Amino acid sequence: MQAETTVEAPEVTFADLGLSQKVLSAVHDAGYVNPTPIQAGAIPHALQGKDVLGIAQTGTGKTAAFVLPMITRLEKGRARARMPRTLILEPTRELAAQVEENFVKYGKNHRLNIALLIGGVSFDEQEKKLERGADVLIATPGRLLDHFERGKLLLTGVDILVIDEADRMLDMGFIPDIERIAKLIPFTRQTLFFSATMPPEITKLTEQFLQAPVRIEVSKAASTGVNIVQRLVKSKSKGWDKRETLRKLIRAEEDELKNAIIFCNRKVDVSELFRSLVKHDFDAGALHGDMDQRARMAMLAAFREGKLKLLVASDVAARGLDIPDVSHVFNFDVPIHAEDYVHRIGRTGRAGRSGKSFTIVTRSDGKYLDAIEKLIGKEIEWMDGDLSTVAQDDAEEEAPRRGRGKGRERGRASSGERKPRGEKRARRDEAEEAVAEPIQVAEEAPAEDKQARREAIKADNAERKAKPEQPRQREDDNRRDRGGRNNNWRREDDEPSPIGFGDDMPAFMKIPARV
Repeated sequence: MQAETTVEAPEVTFADLGLSQKVLSAVHDAGYVNPTPIQAGAIPHALQGKDVLGIAQTGTGKTAAFVLPMITRLEKGRARARMPRTLILEPTRELAAQVEENFVKYGKNHRLNIALLIGGVSFDEQEKKLERGADVLIATPGRLLDHFERGKLLLTGVDILVIDEADRMLDMGFIPDIERIAKLIPFTRQTLFFSATMPPEITKLTEQFLQAPVRIEVSKAASTGVNIVQRLVKSKSKGWDKRETLRKLIRAEEDELKNAIIFCNRKVDVSELFRSLVKHDFDAGALHGDMDQRARMAMLAAFREGKLKLLVASDVAARGLDIPDVSHVFNFDVPIHAEDYVHRIGRTGRAGRSGKSFTIVTRSDGKYLDAIEKLIGKEIEWMDGDLSTVAQDDAEEEAPRRGRGKGRERGRASSGERKPRGEKRARRDEAEEAVAEPIQVAEEAPAEDKQARREAIKADNAERKAKPEQPRQREDDNRRDRGGRNNNWRREDDEPSPIGFGDDMPAFMKIPARV
């Protein structure tokens, strides 16, 4: 049975939540005074050691909701080699690195050993950190299990387990790994479970992992920020038309656009769009899952620091990345999964700021758009015409192309003539006529010539029958003469090599050519 807590924008400060003085000092130095609703609801229960189920839309401060109470509880005790005291599971490398940054920022008054286990980094460096003992272990599921199977990690000392961005874990197929990891951790652990949405599969997981959790839900699941202006923009289906539509949008928003993230569904589209923007003199970078980890982190750092104005990204940048001051989000592709729309546009309008999102829609995106509007519970406003006008514009453009070919066919049928379609067709017809002409002449040869040929062939056949019988070539020889390959065939050393056809020249080869 879950105890449910309703939080309505409490007018409290961090000092009222029960955090230690060292943590409060770090929070104050970071410039924060009042907690967000998810922080105010989750921190007191986490400090008491209770399991917490936190549901809040992206950009509401879920990371600090578990980082701050964990630091307070870690002030007592010390980690042992290869036995971390706490474990935080993240779906992507970027999110894991971001959580590490939060621990460094808020734990600056503590001497915490933090180990980050993610792909794209040397195993040796990570193993050295584990050998020293980790108070906080932040990991992606795959790399964590790799270290465990190597015998470099023991999970029997974990007191606190955090599963962050659980719905993203579900999308990426990490749930079996998480179930396996949970079995390696003591049953008496405390579990903090955070997710932006609660599909049925996630609900089942909470029943499996959590013991009498306190449910903290500060906003409707899968809701979008009220301070984000959302617009739909029609476009034709071709790639160059969509790219031109995007360029027009960026130029139209030039006065208000500080920086923007542009989302694509596929990694190949990220690279293609990035090259196109650079070609048209836009200040752009790219971020997707196939990039080297150092390149990904460098690209994110450049965007955070304002060295890049536009960041073209796949959904690897849609979840939980803390880039607080993004003014615009452009969906170059309508997301296939409706939940991804919520996470994408959640990159703007963070921490109470205003933001804008534009989604480029083609006529093939209708079902995805319907799913998004059903999920968020409202219709998104069109900027320059709805989807029916998109379909109409494309149909009007394609109709003349289809009509041109059919009109010509109807014209030929009505006139009874067959006209060539162009210069290539005319040349092809002339060539066919030139090839057919000798065949026609041969068929019209006089009957006397035909009779003479028959007599010559009969005479030649009689002459060949009168000669002594020659040994018949084997099937292997015939296959070889036709160009076939047979490794078993070998000519006898004393067998003379024939010249041309030898004595077996066919009769039709002896007929003199007609001029």
